[in-house]
Amino acid sequence: MVGQRFAVLLDNHPWFRVVALTGSDRSIGKSYGESCRWVLADPMPAYARSMIVQPTEPDGESVVAFSALPADLAREAEPKYARAGKGVCSNASAFRQEADVPILIPEVNPEHIEILEIQRKLRGWKGFIVTNPNCTSTGLTMVFRPLLDSFGIRRAIVVSMQALSGAGYPGVASLDILDNVLPNIGGGEEEKVESEPRKMLGTFDREKIVPASFALSAHTNRVAVSDGHLVCVSVELGRRASPQEVSAAIEGFQSPQEVLGLPSAPAKAIEVRDEEDRPQPRKDRNAGKGMAAVVGRIRADPVLDVKFVVLAHNTIRGAAGGALLNAEFLAAKKYLPQ
Repeated sequence: MVGQRFAVLLDNHPWFRVVALTGSDRSIGKSYGESCRWVLADPMPAYARSMIVQPTEPDGESVVAFSALPADLAREAEPKYARAGKGVCSNASAFRQEADVPILIPEVNPEHIEILEIQRKLRGWKGFIVTNPNCTSTGLTMVFRPLLDSFGIRRAIVVSMQALSGAGYPGVASLDILDNVLPNIGGGEEEKVESEPRKMLGTFDREKIVPASFALSAHTNRVAVSDGHLVCVSVELGRRASPQEVSAAIEGFQSPQEVLGLPSAPAKAIEVRDEEDRPQPRKDRNAGKGMAAVVGRIRADPVLDVKFVVLAHNTIRGAAGGALLNAEFLAAKKYLPQ
């Protein structure tokens, strides 16, 4: 699913041109059109259809490697590309919690790319690995950024309702999800949501990333929605703030100027909806071409301070689009091999 999003988002990209597609042993030597069961509504790009799938080994032409590999395969393959001098922009979880690997959202923690110099020295790589976050962590962390900056965060409880596309293809069996909600996604999903935002919202002290100090508890659920992860959030702030103040802080969030001009960056990273029944996945997941987080139902919380709902498109902003924006940011900051 994420690989197909990469194929679509890179079609006619103004900065990047696809020079190789890799795949599993059953696909190698076949055309992408022949080996891929296309499931997106967007048509398969013409450039990709006729490309021959190559082994997952570094080539001599590319400077960026976009990885949508399962974590176990990514742990073996991605360092090969980094050693070969490629900038690896990974959607996999394999290296997210490594101390010298940033989990990057350019609007949230652009300064974390500076740790790549440490990564290269420690590992002896000419290239590097940068990851984007778990698809549920993405929208959540984008909204936490203005809250942390404006009020501080002490603790939060989050409950996700995650779309089926997050499970890939063929994914969840129909008899498991129809007329049902699965209250455990597995694969360490809750642990990822509890740890990744703290790393992204932490500080880089020129030697390491020091995670943010707030506590985070997550419940993750799979629901019968095609795309778009919805998260219900309750937050205790560092100082008391009204729902109106919280709404104004989120609404007023501005992406760093160095991010705004990038091809995949939304004009507004976070959109706030005032309707009492928004955001909804079907109506709001494509905000900012799928790259914006959408927040609604901002109100007082009788246990903590404030609660709200946040939505992000899981296979665009939370996966392929997030990795692509990372690559654009790294190119603009001249971190990619020349």
